[in-house]
Amino acid sequence: MKNLKNLQLIILAVITVSITSCNKGSKNGSSLTGWSDKDMATAGFSTNKKYKGQKAPPGMVLIEGGTFTMGHVQDDVMYDWNTTPVKMQVRSFFLDETEVTNSEYLFYLEWTKKVFPKSNDNYEHIYDAAVPDTLVWRDVLGFNELLTENYLRHPSYANYPVVGVNWVQANQYCKWRGDRVNEKALMDKGVLKNLFALDSVEVEGANHFSTKSYLANPYNMFDGDSTIYKKGLPQIKKRKKGAAKPAKGSFTGRHVKISDGILSPGFRLPTEAEWEYAAKALVENREYNNIRGRKKFAWNGKYARRADRRYRGDQLANYKQGKGDYSGVAGWSSDGADITIAVKSYKPNAFGLYDMSGNVAEWVADVYRPIIDSEANDFNYYRGNVFNKTLIDNEGKVVFVDYNNMAFDTLDNGRIVPKDLPGEIKYIPVTKTDAFMRNNYEKSYNIDYHDGDLASTQNYAANDDDDEMAAKPRMYNSPIIPKEIGESGLVKQMYDKQNRTTLVSDKSRVIKGGSWRDRQYWLDPAQRRFLPEYMGANYIGFRCATDKLGAMTPKRRKAHHDKKIK
Repeated sequence: MKNLKNLQLIILAVITVSITSCNKGSKNGSSLTGWSDKDMATAGFSTNKKYKGQKAPPGMVLIEGGTFTMGHVQDDVMYDWNTTPVKMQVRSFFLDETEVTNSEYLFYLEWTKKVFPKSNDNYEHIYDAAVPDTLVWRDVLGFNELLTENYLRHPSYANYPVVGVNWVQANQYCKWRGDRVNEKALMDKGVLKNLFALDSVEVEGANHFSTKSYLANPYNMFDGDSTIYKKGLPQIKKRKKGAAKPAKGSFTGRHVKISDGILSPGFRLPTEAEWEYAAKALVENREYNNIRGRKKFAWNGKYARRADRRYRGDQLANYKQGKGDYSGVAGWSSDGADITIAVKSYKPNAFGLYDMSGNVAEWVADVYRPIIDSEANDFNYYRGNVFNKTLIDNEGKVVFVDYNNMAFDTLDNGRIVPKDLPGEIKYIPVTKTDAFMRNNYEKSYNIDYHDGDLASTQNYAANDDDDEMAAKPRMYNSPIIPKEIGESGLVKQMYDKQNRTTLVSDKSRVIKGGSWRDRQYWLDPAQRRFLPEYMGANYIGFRCATDKLGAMTPKRRKAHHDKKIK
């Protein structure tokens, strides 16, 4: 018995030592290989144990994801049945606390004009493609001509939401903004110099910072000019004996990788589900894990006017009160504005977002369809996916956009816009070969998936390919703008002469929220409208979003089963 007891003690000691060793290895290195962090860093492998979580990008707030009822939860006086309630899950994401303002958009225009000057024929149409349609303020029976000249650029409207921006322009701005945020992040980390402050380089055309181009090859930018970089991130690897000492100010560290957690994900427009979830802000109606009551607006309660004694009767948002009444009587304005108003003029909702009801309606990413197909997907729903891939040349290298392969598109209203800009990575649609034997998608173009494509027609079992389907009658018989190239090379503008049955098309994008010229009915975040992606309006603006990576929230509530049972 004594020997057996000693044997048990020895086994217990061995197990204790093993567990201690494993715990030590998991803290100081790779528990699966035994390599320490120092070993990996010295050998040039990625290691990042100092990451403290994703920070909110400038001007954005964290929207913690969750489940909610998307669509109408109250009256539907229009009876169009396009907002039938569906249960939906939304992932956590970051969203601008306000709409993009005129001053912020002017920075984008000035940057575009500086980097792609109109005096250079290679950059023709790039700047003009970014300028909002200021003529949206005109009315054949109204006098608003001064707004067409001043609303965008005059300092009186600097903090007002930008309008006249179409969906295509809004997307381009979001993409541009993501690059500028990451460019500033690299400058703050001492990796990248202030490019516009350098005398040795010219920030023009392909010579500008692009996040994806930087990650693909940092030395592809500026024709391989390494003087745009500082010391870079520190690395443990020591200089070999006898090697020459690097010149003062030369790049001696390493470049930033995705694994460093320094660069923000790309910016984009929020999806319809994300926007509606953020606008409703049901978090303030939460009682434990249940939602109590219903919300008709971005704020709590069923009325659109203030109830407190001092400001009783004042509107809680900027919207049209009635026929010919946009602001109330002189000396007692109920919303403080006849058109739009400066952002943050009203209190934010429970998520900290301003003007989610009123001021301007907003573009979201989705292509419009009358029905939200929750049967197909109830997790982070979005209609509008077109899957692309990086273009690789015959030598196996990533292809970057230049003046030879730059492509333009002529929108249905005649505006010419660039599909991509010089200096960026070239993307092409994925092929059926790329999607072969996949169980999550079969092709690149999925905008009309199960609602306009072959699978949603009575000939769903046919073997027709997409090219043959394009020549057949479409499920959504929306107008088609014919395009003819004249002798001068310009596109002739023509109207569709066919009889059409609907305005819905694959270019119809969803608009959410009410505006300064809408009645109270449209302030409900569940309401949805649509407009062609190439059109702007004086009541439509936008805000940007980006993904939350990792945990849903930095502060996780402990579940009941995590608590110790006494």
